[in-house]
Amino acid sequence: MHNTLKRAVIATNQKAQYDAKVKNLLGHKIILAHILTRTVDEFKGMNPREVIPYIEGTPYISKVPIEPGMTNHEQQGQQIIGLNTENAEINEGLIRFDIIFYVRLPSEDRKDAGLTQIIINVEAQKDEPTSYEILNRAIFYASRLVSSQKERDFVKSGYDDIKRVYSIWICMNMEQNSMNHIHFVNDAVIGNHEWKGKIDLINIIMIGIAKELPEQDERYELHRLLGALLSQKLTVDEKMSIMETEYDIELEENLRRDVSTMCNLSEGIEEKGIAIGEARAEATMIARMHKNGMQPEQIAAVTEKSIEEVRKIIADCENG
Repeated sequence: MHNTLKRAVIATNQKAQYDAKVKNLLGHKIILAHILTRTVDEFKGMNPREVIPYIEGTPYISKVPIEPGMTNHEQQGQQIIGLNTENAEINEGLIRFDIIFYVRLPSEDRKDAGLTQIIINVEAQKDEPTSYEILNRAIFYASRLVSSQKERDFVKSGYDDIKRVYSIWICMNMEQNSMNHIHFVNDAVIGNHEWKGKIDLINIIMIGIAKELPEQDERYELHRLLGALLSQKLTVDEKMSIMETEYDIELEENLRRDVSTMCNLSEGIEEKGIAIGEARAEATMIARMHKNGMQPEQIAAVTEKSIEEVRKIIADCENG
């Protein structure tokens, strides 16, 4: 395999591993708890450690398909038994939610404590996409979180049992730190009739993480944590220091390993990117020298490459 292509394949593989590690890092319950305390009203003001017990089970990471008809398990009798996480290999090409989980809501009424659930979806983006408008995608995801509840969380016409959903999008490498809450509003156009129903069923949270890490400020507390956690510039020690000293996050072995692995992958991606860029620039220069009349032997002499390597690069460039 040509060296440039080989480097590209390696870099792509590392990029896929990096994306997976981003999801795994965000999927740690202590990190999700920090996100919940800044985005869901019922958890605001709580210590993130107090929120962890409300997160049910283990969050599903890249396991639950988004496609209509595939988010739920196959029906057994008349009952859908849960979210679909089976046949991952068979359905390998499907788009999946990055992270999805149920969370119980705290209640002041002891009798009802923990009986109310909401569904949380967290999505990670390396930046704001240019091929489509990201809010449109977020609306689709949030809508799927609602529609997929039928026969799983509510049956037949039990629409009053629909669970509130949050689709939380974390976009990195933005120009500024930001957070927006997109949700329904009820505008009375004519009259003042009170229509019954839950206007807060669908919630979209858009979180923009700036390229530069913000200073310590309560307003940007979540942005600083996520920015440090997902940074490709900070070292492992710098990330761990911020998490431990500023956020009192106990770095258990799994979390420490994920942070370390992601940092190593970031370095690998950057190094491979530089190597690929240099190889492409060198190939362009050799092709230009040949186009200007230099022979492979002459080019080899000034570039310290073998004649065979030069001929191969020229042939590759000519063949596109």
